Amino acid sequence: MRPIRLVPALLIVFLAAPAFAQEWVEYYSRDDGFLVNFPKQPQVKTITYHTEYDLDLPAHQHFYEEGASRYSVTVVDYSDVVKIHGDKVKGCTLYPDQCTNQGANELRGALDYAVWNFLKRDAKVTYYGYANSDRIEGRRVQLTNADKSKTFAAIYMHENRVYITEATVPASAPPPALFYQSMGFLDKDGVRVRYDSIYSNAYPAPKRVPGGPNRPMGC
Repeated sequence: MRPIRLVPALLIVFLAAPAFAQEWVEYYSRDDGFLVNFPKQPQVKTITYHTEYDLDLPAHQHFYEEGASRYSVTVVDYSDVVKIHGDKVKGCTLYPDQCTNQGANELRGALDYAVWNFLKRDAKVTYYGYANSDRIEGRRVQLTNADKSKTFAAIYMHENRVYITEATVPASAPPPALFYQSMGFLDKDGVRVRYDSIYSNAYPAPKRVPGGPNRPMGC
């Protein structure tokens, strides 16, 4: 027996693991109120998000691409949709169903509509279910695409913002768990939000967890 030969191999494992982990960055967006781990520093662009009831809302997409892999968090602010829809039908003299303010339906259905945009893709749905992050509820969707790549998505809604996280990786790659399991939310002061019971965007916010993280993130 020569057990000493195992020592260099173990050293290689322990030394290599931190080097790999250091490639990922903990990314904070105080403007959009979230944090998540990306493989590298993402880019940010403003896009237009078309809603279920035909509004075009400005949205921010935080994304990183490398080869066939793509990671993104899209943030859409629905805070003004009730007013926007109200302004659209102000003074309407058509039939009542054509003069309805769809703002409440738009707001309440925003999370489900974001999920629907994944379900209707030309891809095989391999999982669809409930999710929550720091007790903020949402939905998870997994897809196998036509090229055999896999898409892992989670959609949340917090303070009238829809957060659409999406990672697509090659068929041979492991699930991007470090990305989709790291999603968190920040309040207006940059403090990470954790609730003591389930948060649903349709209802008043529950109490925050006492003694939770209380330092501003990304400072």
